[in-house]
Order: sequence, then C-alpha cells, then structure tokens
Amino acid sequence: MLFNSYLFILVFLPACVAVYLWLVRRGRRSLSFSWLVLASLFFYGWWKWSNLPLLIGSLLFNYAVGTRLGKMEQGRGARWLLGFGVAVNLLVLGYFKYANFFIDNANAVFGSNWGALHLVLPLGISFYTFQEIAYLADSYQGSTRGYGFRDFCLFVSFFPQLIAGPIVHHSEVMPQFQRKESVPGWEDFAVGLSMFAIGLAKKVLVADVFAGYASPVFQTAAGGTAPGFSAAWAGLLAYTMQIYFDFSAYSDMAIGAARLFGIRLPLNFNSPYKAANIADFWRRWHITLSRFLRDYLYIPLGGNRKGPARRYVNLMATMLLGGLWHGAGWTFVIWGALHGFYLSVFHGWHAWRERHKQRPGKPSWAGTWCGRLVTFSLVMLAWVFFRADSFSAAWTMLGSLAGLHGWGSNVASVDVVRALRWGCWFLPVIWLLPNSHEILATYKPALEYLKAPAGKFVTGPTPVWLGRLLNWRPSVPWALAMAGMLVWALLNLFRPSEFIYWQF
Repeated sequence: MLFNSYLFILVFLPACVAVYLWLVRRGRRSLSFSWLVLASLFFYGWWKWSNLPLLIGSLLFNYAVGTRLGKMEQGRGARWLLGFGVAVNLLVLGYFKYANFFIDNANAVFGSNWGALHLVLPLGISFYTFQEIAYLADSYQGSTRGYGFRDFCLFVSFFPQLIAGPIVHHSEVMPQFQRKESVPGWEDFAVGLSMFAIGLAKKVLVADVFAGYASPVFQTAAGGTAPGFSAAWAGLLAYTMQIYFDFSAYSDMAIGAARLFGIRLPLNFNSPYKAANIADFWRRWHITLSRFLRDYLYIPLGGNRKGPARRYVNLMATMLLGGLWHGAGWTFVIWGALHGFYLSVFHGWHAWRERHKQRPGKPSWAGTWCGRLVTFSLVMLAWVFFRADSFSAAWTMLGSLAGLHGWGSNVASVDVVRALRWGCWFLPVIWLLPNSHEILATYKPALEYLKAPAGKFVTGPTPVWLGRLLNWRPSVPWALAMAGMLVWALLNLFRPSEFIYWQF
C-alpha cells in the first residue's frame, strides 16, 4: 500500500488513527497496541501477501534470540548467540537480495551456466533486518529487557517506518508508546497532517514531475543509445532533484503519519544538498542508515582508532557495503566506492591541515558556498551510477556528460530546456528556503529536531526574515495553506508511483 495512494490517504490511515484513538481514550492501551500491530501487518501484506510469513518469521526468530540475549551475562556464550542471530538475519537478507547477483558474477568468472533464482525482493527487508540486528546488539548490551512479543512486533512493524525507515532503536520509540499520557492531541494532528501534506506535495507535484524528465534519458542510455550532451545533463539534473524530493517526501510523510499517533520518529533527512562538505552530506542524508553503518560497521572495524591508513580502509569498506546495501549491482558498489573515496580525501585533507597546524577558522561566506557547490557536484556525479541500470549505461551517460556523443538532444520525449529550467529553479528552493523540519521546528515534528530557537534557522543559508515568515504555527492561514497543498496534491494523484527507497 503506497503512502501516495487514495486507499492509504482516504481509507487506511484515517481508519487506523480513529480506532487507535478510540481504544486509547477508553483506557484500552494494550488493545490499541495489538490493533497497531495488526494494522501494520495488514499494511505490509497488502503489497504482497506471500511476503507476510517471512516478516512474521523474522519477528519470531529475532524476539526469541533477543529475549535470550537479554537474560545472559556478557561473555563467550552471549557473543556466539549474537553472532548466530546476526548471521541468520544477513543470510536471509543475502538470499533474497543478493543470490542472483552472486550467481551472475559466478557465471561470468567461471564460465558456468547456473540458472537465476525466481526471487522477488520482499518489501522493506533491508530496513527491518537492520532494525532487528540493532535490537539484538542492544539486547546483548542488556538494554532491551521488559519488552513482550507484541511490543517487539510494534517496534519493528509500525507501518510509518516499516518499508523505508527511518531505522529506529527500541529506546527511541517504545518509551513513547508506553507513556500513559501519550494520547494524541490536537497539536499532534496539526503537526502530523502538515508534515504529511508537505511530503505528499513534494512527491506528487515535484519528484514525480522530475521523474518524467530523468527516466527517458537514463532509459535511452540503458537501451544502448547515447543521449546528447544537453539531454544527459538535463536528465542527470532532473534525477538529482527527483531523488532529493522523493526521499524527502517519504521522510516527511513517515514522520507526519507517526505523529498522528503521538509518536515522534527520528529525523532521517535534513537538507543534504546544503552540506558544505561530503561528511556533512552523510550527516544529513539517510541519517539513521549513516548512524547504523557508523555504530555497527565502521566503529567495530576500528573506526579512526588504529591510525590513518586503517581509517581510510574502514571508510572504504563501510561505504562499499553501504552501496551494496542499496542494491545488488556493481553500479551501487561503484556509487559506494565514490563516496568512500570522497570521504577519505576529505578526512585526509583535514588531517594534513592539522599536522601542519593549519586549523580552520570560521569559514567565510564564499568558502561555504564553494564547499557547497563542490559537494553538490560530486554527489550529482555519483548519482549516475546510482540511477543507471548497468555499468555500461553509466559509462554511456558519463561519456554524454563529457560531450563525447554529440551536443544536442536526441531524446524526443524530453524537453531539455524545460527540464533544465525546472532544475535550476528548484536549486534556490533547496539551498535558500527552510526545510519542513525547520518550518515546524517550534513544535518539534521529529525526535532530533534542529537545535535552534523558535523561528530561527541555523542549518542553511536561509535569510532570517524568510525564516520568520515561514515559521509554522497552528493558525487559520497555515491551516488553509496546508489544506490547499493537500487538495492540490490529491487532485494530481493520477498514477501513484513507488518511492525510490521502497526498492531497497
């Protein structure tokens, strides 16, 4: 069931909230949790009912292992059980997501002819698997005691974050459900609906429009025909805008839907194109995935504690695996390798400056914007591999971007001038306007909100007067604006499309 569908918006979500609120206000808190679990499983199964047993089996296995770990003293036995639990999760994920990838590569290397498995990637398996691995690690540390099976199911399967994150820790969500006073109020509904409306508008009115320009260009490259210089740049700029607004839209809608139940999810997207360097980009893009990779991969590998050479190896390994997590293809591996290289160069440059006692002072306005433009360009270039259907298609696109395949446009279905104009119009929107969390910062829509006084925005170059003007408040003008945005998006919801991150 898509967030951006009439069924979800007009039927499922209102009914789910209404029943939950009715049960909570009558003191049936235990029953309200059971209702949310059943509703979430229904939401997941609606997409493909055959995937539901896999999710339920994963819940049973990880709860059993986590409960046992929570009762054990830390030692060799607990470490073995933790390793077993993690291995089983990764094996299941690897089977469904990477089995055919390894078969194809084995056939290419050894000249074998093994047939591909007829597998369909279960929706959201990458996200709920990582969430369960984090739960096992927390159980090993002894911080998950006291949760019953129903509460564990609610933690993993809560539908606003089940399919594409954020990847949450139990300590972030479960205490909110267990608070006796956590009854959704009018502020929760106002903030939640506003966030949901903003997200839906981003998806329907912006991301899907850019997809209409990006997809034909990349499909042309995948078909063996090199797009011209102008078409290639138009398609790449369009995809750069599409994935930004698509993931931003999902993140807003997830946080908005959860807030309708009085729950704040962690912030997962914070204007990454405003980043002044590549490390800052990864503090803003898919924040909870970056946190998971840091805590459960980079730091266990040694982080930066074993010398600079080992630090760069750890960075590359983390980003390579992070790229492979996004998809079973060499294009994702190259995308991860590029970001690993970017991060290594960035940290190496800073290490060189520290050795030569060139401690950076407060960056100038020009320096900040230069860093922002360089970072944006590097990220944009890496998107070629992320979006391309194959390695050859990515190289074709890179050749077109370099002007090696002609300068004109040979993609008839794309109005290059219009695509470039739309892309350039939205760059100031991304760089200068406050994002949705900044607009609603006074009411803290997410768990991690922007650390700024009400009405003041410090994470980007937004003028102070504009930040004050766009400071959301529960008023009639803002209610009319959000209602108008919601209706406008609903009227344009002709053909709902998947969110990009639902594919992972």
